[in-house]
Parts: sequence; C-alpha cells; structure tokens
Amino acid sequence: MTTYKKTNLIDLSKKDLELINSKFGLRYLFADKKTDVLKALRLTKYELELRTLQAELIKLQNWTIKNEKKIVILFEGRDAAGKGGAIRRITAYINPRFFRIVALPRPTSEEEGQWYFQRYVNQLPKPGEIVFFDRSWYNRAIVEPVNGFCTPQEYETFMGQVNDFERMVISSDTFLIKFYFSITKEEQERRFKEIKSSPLKKWKMTPVDEKAQELWDEYTKYKVKVFEKTNTELCPWIIIDANRKTTARIQALQYILDHIPYQDEQPEEK
Repeated sequence: MTTYKKTNLIDLSKKDLELINSKFGLRYLFADKKTDVLKALRLTKYELELRTLQAELIKLQNWTIKNEKKIVILFEGRDAAGKGGAIRRITAYINPRFFRIVALPRPTSEEEGQWYFQRYVNQLPKPGEIVFFDRSWYNRAIVEPVNGFCTPQEYETFMGQVNDFERMVISSDTFLIKFYFSITKEEQERRFKEIKSSPLKKWKMTPVDEKAQELWDEYTKYKVKVFEKTNTELCPWIIIDANRKTTARIQALQYILDHIPYQDEQPEEK
C-alpha cells in the first residue's frame, strides 16, 4: 500500500501566476534554495507597488524643482530599524542633482562650541531641493543622553528649543516630515545577528549598536519623552511599523506623496 503525504496546495489566481512568471517573480522565486511561492509573490507585489510610488516621487520632485519648494524628511528610529535602506529605495530614481541624503558624523570640536542646531541649519535645502536626514537633530533627544554624549543641561536646552526651531523651518516655506521607524527588541536582535554574520554588512556595527539591546529600556524612556514633547499639531511624528522593511518603505513613501500637495509637472528643458 502506498501512503501519500498531505501537501499544502497554494491556490493562486491567474493574476498571481502572471506575477510569479514575471521578471521580478522568477527572481524572487529562485532567490533562496528553498522555494517559497507566497514569499516570492509578496515580494513581487511589493516591488511593483514600490516602482509605482517611485514614479510618483519623480513627479513630486519635478514639482519641487519647478516651484522652488523646499522639503525636509527626517528618518529616526532605533539602530537597525531600516532607516538608511528605506531612504535608498525611496530615492533610487529621482534626480540626484536635486536631493541630498544627510547622515552627519559626531560633531567636530568646532561644532561642539556652536549652537546645537547650526550644523543642521547648514544642511537644510535650498529652493528646489529635497533633503533626507538619516538621523537628525533628534540625536540630542535620544541617542546622546542614553549614551552619555551630552550633559543633562544640553539635553534640556535642546528639548526647550526644538519645537521653536521646527516652527521656524516650516515658516520659511519648507515642508517638514518626521518619520520614526519602530521595531521590536526581538527584531533588532535578529537584525544585529544577521549583520554580524555577514562579511558584507558587519562593518555597520558600531560601539553604540553593540550596547543598543542592553540599553533598550533607556532608549524607550527617552523616545516616550520625545513623542510627548515634540509631537505637535504643526509637525507630528509619523510612526512606521518597521518590523517588515518592505511594508515600512511603502508606508513612508505613500505618506510623503499623500501629504505634500504636488502636481504632475514636466521637467523644464535644460
């Protein structure tokens, strides 16, 4: 007598089958040794949706350039939350001459003697430009106090000034969006293990990253203070569930397109 093992059949629509047999579908289907049709289908749908939104972002950028608008978008979140990857995918096809990604290192001795916001003011966009901050002035609100990089007085001064600073930025005819990419402690630990085990990624681990799990609760305490103090009606925080990177990227890009009142304008001939 022959015994047949029960198999899990996947009911795919005609459209799903077409997606699986597309360029993206086949690439994701055979990306891993173990074939996972549902995962390949999910990633294919993500890739196609992302491409559609990226095309819309090109229209937004054209509008920004033609109308000399200024846009600032902050990406904040815990270490390994996927901020940098989201920025890279979001900006993949827009004109590099009219946007910048800003990821500032620790301040120099000269900058330490300046008004804290000065180094960020120097990075704000000129007319027709979009600036994406991979971490921003909010380092002073979370990362620095948690790791002892600023004094309690410097922290309090920042918290007392930041809302006024953002009000000034917005009143200078600048769009300002603040994203916070949120992940669980378990997901952060998983990503750290992946980074450490990869010869191509392990350079990303910093001494601050190494202490992130140990200091999880401290980060949470300061994060809560940030939301309580700086989640204003004029400039609210947009919290993105970033446990799944693909979903987080789509949500962030969709929010940008939904909340900046751009129009489809053709770029001018140069």
